[in-house]
Amino acid sequence: TSLPSARLVRVFEQLKAEHGLPDVLRTDNGPEFLGECFTSWCKENKITIDYIEPGKPNQNAYIERFNRSYRTEVLDTWLFRDLDEVREMTWAWMLEYNEERDHDSLGGMTPIEALEKARISTFELST
Repeated sequence: TSLPSARLVRVFEQLKAEHGLPDVLRTDNGPEFLGECFTSWCKENKITIDYIEPGKPNQNAYIERFNRSYRTEVLDTWLFRDLDEVREMTWAWMLEYNEERDHDSLGGMTPIEALEKARISTFELST
């Protein structure tokens, strides 16, 4: 399914209410990120959009890696009967990806372990 600019704004409004907004958004040049509705909303909310260069997915390597994992482990692996089944399989995969699978980039920890470690850090600033 596509994600038009107006829907993208609704998603970001929800993120704004729950977590706040970033100062800079790095993204590809998809039509949802180029639409007037979204670009105007970003301007109103003081978000700078940092577009990657066309044909340079390596400039957005983190999400490209995630997308590849999702595509090969979920979308290319299963035949789905309907969108609800895609959502259910995606939810299960996200739980495994974030809570059970260790990530080399996190020193062999799962994302949930890394988050917990960051929360209980004993790092203090010296005065």
